[in-house]
Amino acid sequence: MINVRTDLAIEAREMYIKKHSKDIDGVVIEEEQDGDIKFTTVKVKNEEGAKKLGKSIGNYITIDIPEFTIYDGEIMDEVSKVLSKVVKRLIHVNEEKTALVVGLGNWQVTPDALGPKVTEKIMVTRHLQVVMPEAIDDSVRPVCAIAPGVLGVTGIETGEVIKSLVDKVKPDLVICIDALASRRVERLNRTIQISDTGISPGAGVGNNRKEISEKSLGVKVIAIGVPTVVDAATIANDSIDLVIDELISQVSSGKEFYNMLKDIDKNEKVALIKEVLCAHVGDLIVAPKDVDMIIDSLSKIIANGINMSLQPNMDMEDINKFIG
Repeated sequence: MINVRTDLAIEAREMYIKKHSKDIDGVVIEEEQDGDIKFTTVKVKNEEGAKKLGKSIGNYITIDIPEFTIYDGEIMDEVSKVLSKVVKRLIHVNEEKTALVVGLGNWQVTPDALGPKVTEKIMVTRHLQVVMPEAIDDSVRPVCAIAPGVLGVTGIETGEVIKSLVDKVKPDLVICIDALASRRVERLNRTIQISDTGISPGAGVGNNRKEISEKSLGVKVIAIGVPTVVDAATIANDSIDLVIDELISQVSSGKEFYNMLKDIDKNEKVALIKEVLCAHVGDLIVAPKDVDMIIDSLSKIIANGINMSLQPNMDMEDINKFIG
């Protein structure tokens, strides 16, 4: 079976239903609306559901971002507020407890720089109660942040860096932000996934690293990610399907040939596409041309949402003033 690259639980469920023509036992779906923003919760309830979905037991909440421009601050703020509400649901940690925010990814590669860019905008407060006690009160949660880099840059497994920090700093909560991979082009940079099951950096692009989860760290882990890339073979496969569908709809005779193309086994078709692409252009992962501006906007959305969820006694204006 061909592995279709996706980090999104909602896409994994869609692919299962398409293949088996039924939903997954042990997986529950809940859809909600907050103003113009829709978000869907995929709850994996048991081991059977986890095995079929390919995801750990837990909650996976997907926020659909309305279409916006990088200058549309109003929509960005609304998404941040919804993200804040979702994260608050999953935290379950007292406000006075310490939180560690981790920006996963390579800051030198734009589609993978989401995590490091988010950490730059986090309201860091853990040190202030010691350094500037007069500037902070007990209602402000201690927060620290780090962008540990990637194995290829540092020579150290990211999971090892985070585990060492957790052992030393002893936070009560870890929030990891990472760039993800999507199965569908229309979800690129338009979906935020929040889960309470941790994360395996690089899994969506076939570069699995050490898992970062409550099991490996000993503290609660929340993972936040946005699909910023899609496999080139996926784009090629979907494009071929669209062309075949269009030809079938327009050709009055000889449809049997196009129907034959459409009925080719999907795994065989994807395997052929991958073989051709790899032979001529390599194993490509594709990102939008304006990905630099998109990543900047998404990092603001996510950072503001995290800041509001960790500092519930402060509004966005207060947080922005604090960060400067």
